[in-house]
Amino acid sequence: MVLLALAVAVPLLLLRSPETSGHYYEMMGTCRMVCDPYTPKPGGATAMEVIQNVNGVNPQPPMAQGSRGEPGRPGKPGSRGPPGEPGPPGPRGPPGERGGGGGKTTYPTTTGATGGDNGESDGANSTANGFRIAFYVGLKNPHEGYEVLKFDDVITNLGNHYDASTGKFTCHVSGIYFFTYHVLMRGGDGTSMWADLCKNGQVRASAIAQDADQNYDYASNSAVLHLDSGDEIYVKLDGGKAHGGNNNKYSTFSGFILYPD
Repeated sequence: MVLLALAVAVPLLLLRSPETSGHYYEMMGTCRMVCDPYTPKPGGATAMEVIQNVNGVNPQPPMAQGSRGEPGRPGKPGSRGPPGEPGPPGPRGPPGERGGGGGKTTYPTTTGATGGDNGESDGANSTANGFRIAFYVGLKNPHEGYEVLKFDDVITNLGNHYDASTGKFTCHVSGIYFFTYHVLMRGGDGTSMWADLCKNGQVRASAIAQDADQNYDYASNSAVLHLDSGDEIYVKLDGGKAHGGNNNKYSTFSGFILYPD
């Protein structure tokens, strides 16, 4: 009986259908290709390509690169940097046109005696472009009331146009003159002092000094005047007391010519 069973089973195994056998070997081959470690060989297909070929799937095309996008918006400006170093100086400009030759203006000379420490007897400028007429005098002796201040300390008297005996400046060359004066008030009695710059008896500038807290005070002013030949300029008190000062020159009177006619 045993021999009979073997005789029947062996032919059945040998007669197994080829479709089932082929499917068996196909599955074994697929499993081996997926599960075995992949070691690429030159010219060989990758595992994904093998699987796709086995399953009948076409391989994916390589990824294509898209077109370049538009540029983005510009960023905000940064903070202002420090100032740069100054540049080198520019080239020197061309020389200007030569001016026309103008003739020198000449004036008649005036003569005068030596006064003060100027040591000059000629009142005209040696360059013949203007007169040398100027004076600067100080007050030695005190004055009060209503009288002309006789500045008797003569320091400068170019042209000798100031007379210390009268306290007056007499014009000999007509033109524009500048005058200034500073008179120190002798305080202590609570009164005030007025000092006026006069031209031929008419007031052209005034100043006042007030006795505040028993202190001394100054009366000062200045003027630019046109004088004709023979005009007189002087400083006159219009009330109060003027301090002398010996040689200290607390009170002074000065003037000079600006432009002759």
